[in-house]
Amino acid sequence: MRIVLLGPPGAGKGTQAARLAQRLGIPQLSTGEMLRAAAAAGTETGKKAEAIMQRGDLVPDELMVATVVERISQPDAANGFILDGFPRTIAQAVALDDVLSTRTQSIDCALELKVDEDVLVDRILNRAKEAEANGHAVRGDDNHEALKVRLNLYRRQTQPLADYYRARRILKSVDGLQPINIVAASLLDAIEA
Repeated sequence: MRIVLLGPPGAGKGTQAARLAQRLGIPQLSTGEMLRAAAAAGTETGKKAEAIMQRGDLVPDELMVATVVERISQPDAANGFILDGFPRTIAQAVALDDVLSTRTQSIDCALELKVDEDVLVDRILNRAKEAEANGHAVRGDDNHEALKVRLNLYRRQTQPLADYYRARRILKSVDGLQPINIVAASLLDAIEA
């Protein structure tokens, strides 16, 4: 099963992707982790990505796609994977589809975590307060200003993917503001439907 997990920043994609990965026995693939792993492994793609990230620039689509392709070609992803944080744009989704089609594969399911943005902002700001109160590191982008930027970017670049996958009849939407266990169960139900 090849799954794309969509949702705005703070919707719980990482949490739910990890749960799904464990339940389905397939790897959760986070683009940030993929880039760092490729750089650490010294792959050609990793070297290019590392140089770009060290400059503080965004990794271009073609390099992101190459990194994902490199990762999904590994043996643990042979039976499927959950993409968490990729694709972020229609161009990336089309490029991924093109690569998968050369392998006679495709994305089986796109899962969208739907959330109310006002509630989401409160959730993320509370997450930062709780982390600080418990002596944990607070994410640098868990503040109101950074969150506004991230949400605007999501609306412009990533949210159109819902329509892209809906047109392919593989989009399933779940209320991401439910309790974690209910969201997890709803996602599994959506996959099985």
